[in-house]
Amino acid sequence: MPSYAAFIGHQPHLSLAELAATVPGFLLHEKLDRTAVLFDSAVTLDAAFLDTLGGTVVLAEKLTEGIKSLEDVPDALAKKLLPVKGKATFSLRTLGLAPATIKALYRKSKDHLKKKGKPSRYVGNERKAALSIVLREHKLLDGSGGSELVILQRKGEDGAPSLLWTGMTVGAQDIESYSTRDMEKPVRDTGVGLLPPKLAQIMINFGIWLAKKPSPSPSPTVYDPFCGTGVIPMECLLRGFSALASDKSEKAVTGCGKNLDWLRKEFEIKKSVVSSKVWKHDATKPFEVKETVDVIVTETSLGPSLEKRPTARDAQKLCSENEKLQQEFLRAAAASFPGVPIVCTWPVWYPTKSPVCLERIWKTIDECGYQAVLPPTIEIVGDRVSLLYRRPDQFVGREIVLLRPKRR
Repeated sequence: MPSYAAFIGHQPHLSLAELAATVPGFLLHEKLDRTAVLFDSAVTLDAAFLDTLGGTVVLAEKLTEGIKSLEDVPDALAKKLLPVKGKATFSLRTLGLAPATIKALYRKSKDHLKKKGKPSRYVGNERKAALSIVLREHKLLDGSGGSELVILQRKGEDGAPSLLWTGMTVGAQDIESYSTRDMEKPVRDTGVGLLPPKLAQIMINFGIWLAKKPSPSPSPTVYDPFCGTGVIPMECLLRGFSALASDKSEKAVTGCGKNLDWLRKEFEIKKSVVSSKVWKHDATKPFEVKETVDVIVTETSLGPSLEKRPTARDAQKLCSENEKLQQEFLRAAAASFPGVPIVCTWPVWYPTKSPVCLERIWKTIDECGYQAVLPPTIEIVGDRVSLLYRRPDQFVGREIVLLRPKRR
């Protein structure tokens, strides 16, 4: 089985759960400093696979031979770079190495290549690894312009550093693409909170895992009944998944439609190849959807955006109001889409002391015939079968819940 290292995002628990849900035959070996994980896969993973992930920044494949110590690094890089036409570019991505050691490796590698008659340059330095956009610009991912070597080291039982893992980077996030579809789409509604495209990707991947639909064929149909301006439907179309979207707000429906039209033009997605439909509907009411729905993936209402930290009393009031909406939605979905799994978000408020979460909803989940689950190998934290997403400066976070219909 091929082995990989994934350098993960600022929500490591979510990144790991996404990998567990998407990588065939996922086998976790080790978590490193909340920044990377080592794992095996039943299939070969590449840059195209990484582009479907929202929680992994860089993906590297393990070298099976050639590096037994840091002294072997210059020669290993030379073997990768000598076939490159013209001047080759290289980079180092490390964990557990001192800055002085990294700096020396860059210098020794460049000198070694010079002796081999190969002109070269490097990107990144001992303080910071090369950015994803730089790896793409210099064509280090497909090897045509150069390569990035990944070196992971840790201290052994005697306190001395030991080489843990070496590999070559095969994928890195396309930051420009994220920026384009997030910031340049024609309609953005900052008043209702913005779902990050990366989080939408993660949620869709959870949904595909729940629906047990392989990608890209046969293509699943994903329904978002709280579509807003369409972040989740947009990410579905980019994956080649049919998208159904609705919202009780006419403004949101119009905005979602405009954004999907823009995305099709910007990324050349034909309606004849990937279908989509947007309409007005209150998600707390019974649904009338003629199309077959494979999975519901949605950012439900998080309530009003907060400019300051709520008091405990205000948080409890917001919680009670939101809980009614969530219960009505689940009842409507269970009645209209029997057997269809759901991935959704619930709000979590952060007053001064303890977070305030939805509570009565768990009884509703059971009554509606759902069971909350997590991807394989992912441990339950506390007594809630869910995953949290929150930036430190946010007063309202997201609780992501994966609901699988119980077998009857």
